Parts: sequence; structure tokens; C-alpha cells
Amino acid sequence: MEAAATAATAFVEAELAACANILPQMTSVYAWKGEIHRETEVVMLLKTRTGCQAALEAAILAAHPYDTPAILVLPVAGGSAAFLNWIAAQTAHGTAAGERP
Repeated sequence: MEAAATAATAFVEAELAACANILPQMTSVYAWKGEIHRETEVVMLLKTRTGCQAALEAAILAAHPYDTPAILVLPVAGGSAAFLNWIAAQTAHGTAAGERP
């Protein structure tokens, strides 16, 4: 949980995400390298814009302990104009992968 909070803070500070929601204590059941695993994990939802997607994914991959973290990009069909504008404003200076720490 602490690692997720640290990563979320870094993503928001870098303006790669406007907001991070961390959902603790969920159970994942998955197959990996021929074995079924059941693990307690943390889910992080990140709100960003399309222009930050590649840099945010690179930052997630660099910070995540898994070889293949579950990264999904979901299209936004709509939403509150004020909220969508806030996301755009908060990520307006989001960095491209490798531009700055």
C-alpha cells in the first residue's frame, strides 16, 4: 500500500495524472508461468489525458514490482465538463517519457 501511495504521489507531482485512487485489499486470481496464483493486491485508478498515456505507462512500468503489471486504458465517452477540464489542466505540463525526472 505504501509503495502504491509513493508511486501515485510521483505520478501526480509529475503531472502525468490528475488524480490517483488507491483501492486496498483486493484479491486477484490469475495464471502466471503455468501456475494459478491467488494474491492480495492494491488497485490504482489514474485519471489522465491521452497525451500523457505513454509517459505514464513508462513511469508505472519503472515503479511497479511485477514483470507485467495490469495496465488498462479505458476510453472516456463523456463526463462532467468541469471534471474533464480539471484533468486537462492538472496534466497540462505532464512530461514525455525521459524528459525530466
